[in-house]
Amino acid sequence: MSLTLHGIPVSGGIAIGHAHLVSHARLEVAHYVVPQAQIAEELTRFDAALTTVRAELEELRTQIPANAPQEFDAFLNLHLMILNDTTLSKAPRVIIAAEQCNAEWALKVQLDSLLDQFDQIEDGYLRERKADVIQVVERLMKVLFGQPGYTPPERAGDEQNLILVAHDLSPADVIQFKQHQFASFITDLGGTTSHTAIVARSLNIPSIVALHHARQLIRENELMIVDGTQGVIIVDPDPQALAEYKLRQHQWELERQKLKRLRDTRAATLDEIEIELQANIELPDDIADVRENGATGVGLFRTEFLFLNRDNLPDEDEQFEAYRRVVREMEGLPVTIRTYDLGADKQINGSVSTGTNPALGLRAIRLSLTEPQMFLAQLRALLRASHYGKLKILIPMLMSAPEIAQTLGHIAQAKQMLKDKFIPFDQKIQVGGMIEIPAAALAINTFINKLDFLSIGTNDLIQYTLAIDRTDDTVSHLYDPLHPAVLNLVAHIIKACNKAGKPIALCGEMAGDVQLTRLLLGFGLRQLSMHPARLLEVKQQVLRTRLRDIVPQVGKMLRADDPDKLRAMLARLNA
Repeated sequence: MSLTLHGIPVSGGIAIGHAHLVSHARLEVAHYVVPQAQIAEELTRFDAALTTVRAELEELRTQIPANAPQEFDAFLNLHLMILNDTTLSKAPRVIIAAEQCNAEWALKVQLDSLLDQFDQIEDGYLRERKADVIQVVERLMKVLFGQPGYTPPERAGDEQNLILVAHDLSPADVIQFKQHQFASFITDLGGTTSHTAIVARSLNIPSIVALHHARQLIRENELMIVDGTQGVIIVDPDPQALAEYKLRQHQWELERQKLKRLRDTRAATLDEIEIELQANIELPDDIADVRENGATGVGLFRTEFLFLNRDNLPDEDEQFEAYRRVVREMEGLPVTIRTYDLGADKQINGSVSTGTNPALGLRAIRLSLTEPQMFLAQLRALLRASHYGKLKILIPMLMSAPEIAQTLGHIAQAKQMLKDKFIPFDQKIQVGGMIEIPAAALAINTFINKLDFLSIGTNDLIQYTLAIDRTDDTVSHLYDPLHPAVLNLVAHIIKACNKAGKPIALCGEMAGDVQLTRLLLGFGLRQLSMHPARLLEVKQQVLRTRLRDIVPQVGKMLRADDPDKLRAMLARLNA
């Protein structure tokens, strides 16, 4: 009988294939008493498991393909760090000795204690890191149970028709998957900021996470349809559904091939208004996708990904090499690099600090200004890289004139440090600010007067305007880019910047939503930055648009206040 499941889509497209269940050690383990005379032997067994898993992870490091995203190595480093931490390498030994229990039970007791601590953390990104702890413990459990690590299915010739089904996938697992040609993978756990989601996007195959019970409900070799765009899975589809999705899959592939033809086409409307379509990246390795999709620059390089998932922070030289690489590979096209948007959950020494609401706490430029040495190191790295191409600095989460003054003061200090050492940099480097706090949007003229360019960060702007935590499943359905307050705020920012002749871009998720492209163009926006995979689809919409036809309709939308009416008007705008 056919079964339909819904989850969070993290990588688009349609896959049709047979399920392959990825087995992991069950954490419901037996508890038995170990005689005092055998405690030393049990401790030795636990230590041997640690050694085996450590060797497995080190071996995986040597198997990372040369073209694999840089975060793969970072993920392995994180798992090694978790494995070597005393909370896993030492604490279970204490439990074994104190309770005279088997190693598996001691490991489970310690894991439960750690997970309780993670559940008390409010920050969504850090809370999702508990999945990494579980994955490391599962590896240890497998060794203690006498089970081998993950082995790819024997049906190697049929890999392209396999859909991997797992409760969760560790980065180490996915590194092994990278060497194969699977059609898709789906998991019970995960979120939009989980490692699984990040890797899924890098693999560019249809993927869905947060399915909850898929691993229990799906059987080995069952025929499945994965709609990675809608977040829908159909198990054992009937002939009609299968035929429909095969047609959709074929159409999807045809559209992707057609879109590739637009790579070198100039992005301009039917009435010859040129639109700049740039790309968002997280790591230097993403530049290949940027160039492949014909972006006219990097509109947002999120540098915090260089800082995450590691126990040592990148120094000035490491950052400089990363920034210079991106600038050089863009071959003269503009590269806008945002200073790190780290939050209250990630301190300089790697310790954890939580507030009642980390999204409103010490993060982004607020954190930078409280850690001047760390901030100056990044600014010097950025300035040094500016000597090698067209680099612009973007400051996140600015709120007020004093913050702008402090930031510009630090940039001036970094410049003087380089001058004193006769290190070259772009003396006229542009400095811009993210408009993602409603206060900044309402006081937009202050930012126009003090900065060289501005960029709208709609993800946070919407979250703060609507007072909705977009990482909270209970309220995330209220997160609405079409809320009249959001539309009027975005239109207000664009209008004020255009009137003053100040460059304005938009780099949030709204930029990559093709349904909103004409709306944003009607507001007067002429520069959008998005995930590289969305760029050609947005370019196609630009090429089909005549601005003089849509501006009157957009004006009417700004005066509407009924959500249903707004969506109907948007449908007509895109007709």
